[in-house]
Formats: sequence, structure tokens, C-alpha cells
Amino acid sequence: MSAAAQVTDSSFKADVLESDVPVLVDFWAPWCGPCRMVAPVVDEIAEQYAGQVKVVKLNTDENPNTASQYGIRSIPTLMIFKGGQRVDMVVGAVPKTTLASTLEKYL
Repeated sequence: MSAAAQVTDSSFKADVLESDVPVLVDFWAPWCGPCRMVAPVVDEIAEQYAGQVKVVKLNTDENPNTASQYGIRSIPTLMIFKGGQRVDMVVGAVPKTTLASTLEKYL
């Protein structure tokens, strides 16, 4: 079971844009190999920063509207939202240290 909650086109605004803590959104799809590689890293981040950061996953196949709204061209794309705004992003399967240090800037 993933530590990250699933969000959809319909829940994105409430779960991500209206969150009172920074949100890490993992844009992924089931057929994407690198997405599967980064999934455990995303779950570790979710556990490590529990209470400080909300970590969610958005399946781009099932939720194309949000993906196109944010110009997602390659996955995995990990975006950080704070106060309803996209503040940073990391594209590709990156090591946990890279993701953690990017996140730290917004805590």
C-alpha cells in the first residue's frame, strides 16, 4: 500500500491547491517504468515528512485534464505546490536525496 494518496482531476483543487501544507504531486502512469522506480522514493518521502508535507499521486492516464493544465510532457514529473501555486518541479526518476533537498526549500 502506497503512503501517498491518489488524487484525481476532480479532487486536485481541494487536495492540492487548497492544502495548508506544501504538497508533492507525483504525476505517473501504470505503464511507465521510471515511475515504478521512483514510487518507493515518493513513499519514503511521504513517511519521512509526514505532517510537514502532503504527498499525492496523480495517474495521468486517468486524469488528463490536470496533467495538461500543468504541461506534463514526460513522466514521472514531481511537482511541489505551496499556497496553491506550483513552486518547483523535478522531472524523471531522481534519487531520494535530490527530492528531499528540493522539498526542504519549501518547509
